[in-house]
Amino acid sequence: MTRALPLSILAGCGMLTLSGCGPLVQIGGNAPRPDALYTISAPPPASVAVGQQPVDMKAAVTIDTPAVPGPLQTLRIPVTVSDTSIQYVQSAQWAEQPNRLFQRLLADTLTANGIAVIDQRSSGQIGGRRLTGQLMAFGVDVRGGPAVKIRYDATLYGPAGIRQRRFEREAALGRVDGPEASTALNGVANLIAADVAKWVGTSG
Repeated sequence: MTRALPLSILAGCGMLTLSGCGPLVQIGGNAPRPDALYTISAPPPASVAVGQQPVDMKAAVTIDTPAVPGPLQTLRIPVTVSDTSIQYVQSAQWAEQPNRLFQRLLADTLTANGIAVIDQRSSGQIGGRRLTGQLMAFGVDVRGGPAVKIRYDATLYGPAGIRQRRFEREAALGRVDGPEASTALNGVANLIAADVAKWVGTSG
């Protein structure tokens, strides 16, 4: 039985070409002009610390930009329609690629949780710990009912060795459009960032 879904996801092309394709089929054509540029961000901190505290460089963390698969190497919001089909939310676009937005969110969240974060590009220094990973999912999935899903496979290098952990969260989505999808992804991304901060804070 086929169930109608409240989708607004056909972007650039209304048809999938299956012949000659690999395991992942993407919509072709140029993306329509976005209605807005979306972003993700951490909530403002409850209080602002006065003065500067000395930084323990051994405990400080440098956060790498997560690696991403092909469907996330874009400013558009991917929608997983089936195991072999990807479309994109119509007229919706991120201000930056999602892996860079997520890297910044991780840095803000770790800092808010009292973990020193070292930006290698601006400081020329590297923290005693390094957080790398892969952002394997960051979009909409309608295979079991519309939902936003994020998966981040993290690796933390530090004096205590190498630790790895997978972080996954999802949230139901009432309608697949730019405003709702971006808002839901922002909420889920913040939950994962909080999970990562807790993990880093208790890992050597």
